Amino acid sequence: MPDESALTDISQVSIVYRRKINKSEIPVCKILGVDIAAIDMNWLIEFTEKSLDKLRSDYFCVVNVYSDVTAYNDPEFCRVLNSAALCMPDGGPLSVVGSRRGHKKMQRTTGPDYMSEIFRRSAEHKWRHYFFGSTDETLIKLQKKLLEAYPDLEIAGMYSPPFHSMTVEEDQYMVQKINESKPDFLWVGLSCPKQEKWMYEHLGKVNGLMCGVGAGFDYHAGNILRAPEWMQAHNLEWVYRLIQEPKRLFKKYWHTNLKFIWLAMARGK
Repeated sequence: MPDESALTDISQVSIVYRRKINKSEIPVCKILGVDIAAIDMNWLIEFTEKSLDKLRSDYFCVVNVYSDVTAYNDPEFCRVLNSAALCMPDGGPLSVVGSRRGHKKMQRTTGPDYMSEIFRRSAEHKWRHYFFGSTDETLIKLQKKLLEAYPDLEIAGMYSPPFHSMTVEEDQYMVQKINESKPDFLWVGLSCPKQEKWMYEHLGKVNGLMCGVGAGFDYHAGNILRAPEWMQAHNLEWVYRLIQEPKRLFKKYWHTNLKFIWLAMARGK
């Protein structure tokens, strides 16, 4: 039986999606109103392997400090995140807060790292992957890099959506093309909060597990370099990103990081 408390009835979606997994089995830590999964990568991979058939048409969100603070300021976006099957603790500060609140095994699980772990296991499970988002140029680079790193990876398809809002007919055609390719994973790279809203609106419409990975496409395509492991281990990857894109990220990080420190760490929200 599906978890009745987890049934999703969304006015923007034409289908009432009956969730097949029991969300009460996923340990969570509520941070700024968002139910962040209190997990580590091993737990997440085991859960994915065990539950993938039940997760088809559902979605995972990858939550960092920026998206967590955004959800705190926007109740509708908070609803989008909490309607996901699972919200991964991508930001290091989230796992720090979770640990302080008693979830000692909670560790940072980034979108790019999750992608790598899934790609590594895909040949064994014969998993197929569809990539939705980014630009045509990045998708070409992404395909080349992935097949170099994972020669047996089955890429079911790739699509760079138009920047304008799609018509109902365009959206239906796109969903049909995705489903015809029979993906097990639908990786969505549209940036936050666009990708989360897209998955929310397509809950129950596509046949693969949707996962919004933000900059994951750029990382795996080689457009953005990952921080050294010592910086990742000390939750400083955001500093490395800031050095690479100071104009775009300074204001974003300044406001959201300070607000997170004040609300989540100082006030316990």
